[in-house]
Amino acid sequence: MYLNRLQQDEVFVPAELRPLEELTGIPTRKGMEQAVVSHGKIVNVVSKRYGHIPNELFFGKAENRVIKTGLEYSRQTINRSDRSFSMDFILTDNTQFSVGNREDAILPMLRFTNSYDGSERTSGHFGFYRKVCSNGLHVAKTEIGFSIKHHKNSVHLIMPELEGLFQKFMDNEFYTISDRFHQMMTVELLDTKAFVKEVLEQTKLFRYECSDTNDDPSKRAREVIDILNYEAIQLGVTPNLWLGYNAFNAVLHSSLKKSFSRQERLDKELFQTVYEMA
Repeated sequence: MYLNRLQQDEVFVPAELRPLEELTGIPTRKGMEQAVVSHGKIVNVVSKRYGHIPNELFFGKAENRVIKTGLEYSRQTINRSDRSFSMDFILTDNTQFSVGNREDAILPMLRFTNSYDGSERTSGHFGFYRKVCSNGLHVAKTEIGFSIKHHKNSVHLIMPELEGLFQKFMDNEFYTISDRFHQMMTVELLDTKAFVKEVLEQTKLFRYECSDTNDDPSKRAREVIDILNYEAIQLGVTPNLWLGYNAFNAVLHSSLKKSFSRQERLDKELFQTVYEMA
């Protein structure tokens, strides 16, 4: 059922490099000779040495590498204003585990990101996908390195084979982090509001209080509390650190306007903060 909730944006949008002077009719200074035009919009101004990496090249090579592993997968694609993009490969074979309730299943995931406006580096990393809420958990450290060679206006992208990297991830981080997930599940939260307030005091992700004169939970804080309590009811368990982390994760990725890379960094910080409470 969770497959129907995967985001399916169009990421192969028309994009090209155009001389900026040709587009504006105004002379340009050195270092600002070209414009990146994505879906008919100028999204970046770059130098004549800039090497454009189209999504067709990058995501196409990434998917070919995943196909070569022989693993079954489902694909999710995200397009943010034709400027930054991600493609997630959620591995749907038998390599999964459950945290507590069997319905709370976790799958390994690979995320690749690219941008035309310079907001994201061309990158890839391993992570986890939580079926029950369609959350991506970006707490793993295993990165996927690329060699990008620029030759005048062309780009040659060399991507590693993923079989070895995937096995390394499974042998090390996948089950190590899953043990931490289980530990977090065993720590019950007697006061969910106090938990949310403490996490926000440590991470400064957003403000807990409505205002300087109103100590009630803010809109975002209430959203975390509501998700946490709802999931506990849905799974038939007492609120705990695991559900608390995932409630923050859900708000981080659905409600806060952050770049993919910023979300990843904040996700790791949130996870470490909550895990240290176990």
